[in-house]
Amino acid sequence: MKRYCVKCRNDRIEYIEVVNEIEDGFLIRLTRMHEGIEKTMEETISRPLFDLCLKTGHIYEEAAANAQVA
Repeated sequence: MKRYCVKCRNDRIEYIEVVNEIEDGFLIRLTRMHEGIEKTMEETISRPLFDLCLKTGHIYEEAAANAQVA
């Protein structure tokens, strides 16, 4: 299961895990952490929208984020 960080405000953490690939996109688990509260939900996202988010840098692979810090 791949994990992606979501670009967001500094006072929160958001990430997406790809749970399953479906016919027209992906089933994802979105987790948001803000002010000590964690909220998790499952959603579907179309392949074109997911690819656009990657291309624009709105989401990025967690491994890439760790490599930038090191």
